[in-house]
Amino acid sequence: MKLTTSVIPVCLMLAFMFISGTVAAQNRPGAMTLSPFMGGYVFEGNQDLDKGPTYGLGLGYNLDKHWALEAVLNYIDSEFDTTGRNADAYLYHLDGLYHFRPSGKLVPYVAVGAGDIVIDHEWAHNDRDFAVNYGAGLKYFLSENVALRGDVRHVISFDRTQSNLLYTVGLTFLFGGEKAKKGPVGAPRVVEAPKEVEEEVVIMASEPKVEEKVMVASADAKVIVLAFEDVHFDFDQSTLKPEAQTILKRNIQLLKENPQTQIRIAGYTSASGSEAYNQKLSERRANAVQKYLINEGIIASDRLSTIGYGETNPAMYEAAPEDIYSKAAKANMRVLFEIIVQ
Repeated sequence: MKLTTSVIPVCLMLAFMFISGTVAAQNRPGAMTLSPFMGGYVFEGNQDLDKGPTYGLGLGYNLDKHWALEAVLNYIDSEFDTTGRNADAYLYHLDGLYHFRPSGKLVPYVAVGAGDIVIDHEWAHNDRDFAVNYGAGLKYFLSENVALRGDVRHVISFDRTQSNLLYTVGLTFLFGGEKAKKGPVGAPRVVEAPKEVEEEVVIMASEPKVEEKVMVASADAKVIVLAFEDVHFDFDQSTLKPEAQTILKRNIQLLKENPQTQIRIAGYTSASGSEAYNQKLSERRANAVQKYLINEGIIASDRLSTIGYGETNPAMYEAAPEDIYSKAAKANMRVLFEIIVQ
């Protein structure tokens, strides 16, 4: 029994059943995916097979935000050029997918995989060949559970090294997984200060006469937060960029000139992602700065400690956490120095 274009209204109906309100869209870790699709398949000319429509289904699992595995079955409705006889074909393969910008609504990806292609001649034995494929695609998230999907693949079978083209459009449904934590819209978060902080003074390292301000503040405050506002990180990264290293070298002299203080390096993240993941990421960022300062011989290790605040105490409120390139998100991917006055 062959599939027909009746799958289109069925898929659309399922999509609207899943769409609900304003939600965070992302390619979330741990989710199972179900992807019905349709499209076309073009055989190489010397195979004596007409191009034809293809229908299929993919079942996948997101290993993390970027990486996913997917098992796929394609049915291809074709016929032979010379005889006009029907030639059903089946392509089944296991693919690895890498997603770019996984927390956005529009998620591009690349894919590579391997499997078999089987051509049913009806009057003769089936042809079965090993085949590999590679290509790229786009997912556009309509909601946290549904995405539109388009995909183009180059398929190479190795009986006589045939080169074919596969293109599809469809839907991807996500089930389970680690959903992004959503904050309230329209109002900033209220976060309690850490219990060990009794009084806190924030001083920007770029301010005029910053050394004098630190000395004055140290007489009253238990903790002075010295903010190097340009020491920021890329999304989901804890690696110090070259410009951040330059800024640290230029401004760290202030910390060296106050040898009586202990320095705590505080890491932060944007609001995208789970609370637990962001906590670990903020700790990795703080540790990266500590390691750099020690390795460069800038600050003695016994004066340094680290702490991660995750997505709490944001520099700017993020109304749309899924927008990882917003001004607020970039401002929150940072590291500050807390000068502990003894």
